[in-house]
Amino acid sequence: MKKRGLAVLLAGIMTVMTPMAVMADREDAKLETPYISLGSDLKQDERAKVLELLGVTEDELKNYTVAEVTNKDEHKYLDGYLDASVIGSRALSSVLVVGKESGYGIKVKTQNISYCTVGMYQNALATAGIQDADINVAGPFKISGTAALVGAIKSYENMTGETVSAESVDTATNELVVTSQLGEDIGDSEKAEQLIGAVKEKVVEAENADPKEVEKIVTQAAEELEVNLSEADRQKIVDLMSKIDGLNLNIDDLKSQAKDLYDKLSKLDLNLSDADKEKVGNFFQRLWDGIVNFFDNFFN
Repeated sequence: MKKRGLAVLLAGIMTVMTPMAVMADREDAKLETPYISLGSDLKQDERAKVLELLGVTEDELKNYTVAEVTNKDEHKYLDGYLDASVIGSRALSSVLVVGKESGYGIKVKTQNISYCTVGMYQNALATAGIQDADINVAGPFKISGTAALVGAIKSYENMTGETVSAESVDTATNELVVTSQLGEDIGDSEKAEQLIGAVKEKVVEAENADPKEVEKIVTQAAEELEVNLSEADRQKIVDLMSKIDGLNLNIDDLKSQAKDLYDKLSKLDLNLSDADKEKVGNFFQRLWDGIVNFFDNFFN
């Protein structure tokens, strides 16, 4: 049941990430105006419940920009990470997004979400490039929350007119699923979000981090946080970091948007090595030297 709910909510947030026509720059977005994504399969009583939790009446809804998250949307983004039986056949997740002034960061509130933590959402949304917004995630009853990522991004795109790239959507989805599953595996959701956040910080700072160095940082972070990682979980984190590295994220933006999480990490004062990006350059230098030597020997 936890995984089913997780899939439903994640899909909700992710639909928001679907590319849309650019309507306006963020500077022109209507701040303080709510944008809502609702699960298309909500029954009447379930719809009434999520609207109540989001603080919106049916009459008020007429004045809002409302997006719909379908089960097809959920499967589009989640099939690569969760079994179809876990995702299910009903789209239930609902998300309200309100734009805020620059520098506000990402603030998340959850209601009837039993699996994904606030920190997990903040971290994944920051990876997707979401900025400066209040995000309220709600389910009609207790659900895990993974699918809600779709709806949050869909509403954000409606609000700003900006398109969230497919790569960013996929990576953010991957991150939320990996972090949620890690939390379940180790029995501590908060430590799971801290571990992913700490490793991501080092990888983003380094740019083009060497995979072996990333493995080393994952091991160090797990030891510092006293987390016993399985080899499967360790590899999932390393693979995720490879995707994150390819997004060319800005470390200052990342830490300012997921400020609550990184403030906690700062207080923990983890002793982690910096990822070695020089090895990447050295590899290509050695490759080039080898090519030059080959042709030197060939023609001499």
